[in-house]
Order: sequence, then structure tokens, then C-alpha cells
Amino acid sequence: MKLTKKEEELLLRYMDGIKEHEEVLRMKTFIQHGDTSTYDHCVEVTRLAFLLSRRLPWSFHEKSIVKGAMLHDFYLYDWHVPDPKRKRLHGLHHHRTAHKNAMKHFRLTPLEEDIILKHMWPLTIKLPRYRESYLVSLADKIISIKDTLSLQKRKETE
Repeated sequence: MKLTKKEEELLLRYMDGIKEHEEVLRMKTFIQHGDTSTYDHCVEVTRLAFLLSRRLPWSFHEKSIVKGAMLHDFYLYDWHVPDPKRKRLHGLHHHRTAHKNAMKHFRLTPLEEDIILKHMWPLTIKLPRYRESYLVSLADKIISIKDTLSLQKRKETE
């Protein structure tokens, strides 16, 4: 499945003001999975969530999906490097840091906050409140698996 040219233009319009934000661009300096930067991971999650929102038979608030997905991992640290100031289990705690950073730099709706705070469900206990939050969480899992499997394939061929 691919985005149409019109959908691609709409996605870029929704991302305007986020993807080129100075602090968001810092995500390019941190690795998410394998050799994928946190920025690239967020862009891929955003693209997939937006595509799914367009192809599934339900209505979604697409602009909030894009904003929440772009900021869902806006934690701005290398989670591979231990830091005594951070809690040990990155997967269970980074959503709060991403939310705090997003609130500091952007005006968020309750829906966008829920997307960021609940994207790690079901690892985190609180249920997402909106269908958009479930959609971004699903897109995040799919892209994370893709990134991890791509790394495994590269290692096997080296």
C-alpha cells in the first residue's frame, strides 16, 4: 500500500512545523532500533499510521495522528546508554519523557497527549482512550518489528 500523491501532500502539510522543528530534528542523533534514528522511526510510524487511517473503514482525526505519531518517541536521549538519572526500563518509561518534551515545545490536544502517553500499550497498563491512539500504537509495533528484522537480515548477510 502506498500513499497517493494527494495523500502525500496532505501528510507533509500536517507534518509542517513539526518535522523541521529544531528539537525534533535532534531525534536524528539518537538510534531507535538497529541503525534507524529515532527521527526516521517516527517518520515511518507517522506515514504508516496516516496510511492506515486513510484505508481503514473508520473516521480518524488525521492531523492528530500525524502530530502524535511524530512526537511519540520525542524523548531525546540514547536509551542504549545507561544513565542513573533515568529509570532502567526505557520501554516502560520513555513515553512520559516524550510527552513532557512535546508539551514543552508544542500545543497538544488531549487526543495527541493520549497518543504519545499510550503508544506503548499493552506494555503500559493504561488503555488508550481514542482509536487514534490504538492506531499509532499498532503502527509503532509494525515499524519496530520491521526495523529489528531489517537489522537481523543485514547482520546475516555480512
